[in-house]
Amino acid sequence: MQTAIRTELFTFDRALVRSGLTLALCLITGVSLAQDWARERLEKSPRHLEWVKVKQGDRQLSAFVAYPEVSQKATAVVIIHEIFGLSDWVRGVADQLAEAGYIAIAPDLLSGMAPGGGGTAEMGSGDAVRKAISELPPDQVTADLKAAMDYVKQLPAANGKVAVAGFCWGGSQTFLFATNQKGVRASFVFYGSGPEKPDELQRIEAPVYGFYGENDARVNSTIDKSKELMKQAGKSYEPVIYTGAGHGFMRAGEAPDASAANKKARTEAWERLKNILKKL
Repeated sequence: MQTAIRTELFTFDRALVRSGLTLALCLITGVSLAQDWARERLEKSPRHLEWVKVKQGDRQLSAFVAYPEVSQKATAVVIIHEIFGLSDWVRGVADQLAEAGYIAIAPDLLSGMAPGGGGTAEMGSGDAVRKAISELPPDQVTADLKAAMDYVKQLPAANGKVAVAGFCWGGSQTFLFATNQKGVRASFVFYGSGPEKPDELQRIEAPVYGFYGENDARVNSTIDKSKELMKQAGKSYEPVIYTGAGHGFMRAGEAPDASAANKKARTEAWERLKNILKKL
């Protein structure tokens, strides 16, 4: 993964602790630079983009919404962010979905979790974001996603159809959310693992489409199990593995320094996503 930094890739021993501060600064700088191109593209968007507040029980969820320039009511897509939180890149995905003709909503699942009641942007560091996301209560995540789905579904410009797409941590959450929420028209799981409880999979109502990089054995080792469980449950699961791509290829493949394999995988996966959305 070239433009994203995954905690699990690094194993620190005592020798590395001495240089930990320098390394941490480099990682933080790398993440910041990796977001520049995504932010610049977003700022040039001609579409209507806005921040909204979504009520979820006692919580107030911040979400980013992108509207398409179309003459008819549009299908909506709920975007579940990576373990890096609601980044500029994720907001850029929302804008690109709007460019393709869909209303997109990307909730910040860290809303209210930062010091002072902020979200992803106020966490202060990538490590703090990853730690906070890994500690989110599952029931809260489900409730937040349901609130975001209900919000976007009821927008005057929406046609009532809602799909869900998630990346990395969000990919796994997308698969899980399909087991907890009725009315999802399709689930797009980008390099995320599936639930392992057969009774959960029985609750899935719509097709699940998987997008995986070939060089991602950690996640890909779960695909066969998901295929088996989904088949036993009589549910539709269509995984595609993109040759030569790594974990996070949707982000990495869009970056200025994208490898040929990640760039190709990102292009093919994006076209697949749009083609499926057209049929909903």
